[in-house]
Amino acid sequence: MSNKIADNMNDRLTKRMSRNIYIGGTMFSILLLVGLTLDTVRQTPKRENRADLTHEVAKGKQVWEKNNCVGCHTILGEGAYYAPELGNVFIRRGNSDKEAFKSYFAGWMAAQPLNEAGRRKMPQFNLNEDEINNLAEFLIWTSKIDTNNWPPNVEG
Repeated sequence: MSNKIADNMNDRLTKRMSRNIYIGGTMFSILLLVGLTLDTVRQTPKRENRADLTHEVAKGKQVWEKNNCVGCHTILGEGAYYAPELGNVFIRRGNSDKEAFKSYFAGWMAAQPLNEAGRRKMPQFNLNEDEINNLAEFLIWTSKIDTNNWPPNVEG
């Protein structure tokens, strides 16, 4: 009886039909990929803030990478989930006031590691004043990227 069922299936699904399903699925996937790529290319200029990209922001990104901040923190949802999201830290801790944020950030970095019970410890990186300022500029710039409301709340 099982051979009869297998024979009926073989009669219904021919090699030609299998090939057409494979080719059709492949073409659909390619068209979907091309469509999503074109949409991304079209949307990106509206969401980025390339006009505000400065030398200090680029230097701040270098500080971010040199000290492996992404090893603990996320930025725009990318990175480790050990420490807070920093893509919106300017809004969260600086209240969108550039000077207030820079002052807060410099104090925060100087105070590390905090010795509070139950709190994860951020290491002391011993950054100089320029590195702290550049890193703050990078975080301020990052907060101005249109992330489509990510993270979902201000506390990240």
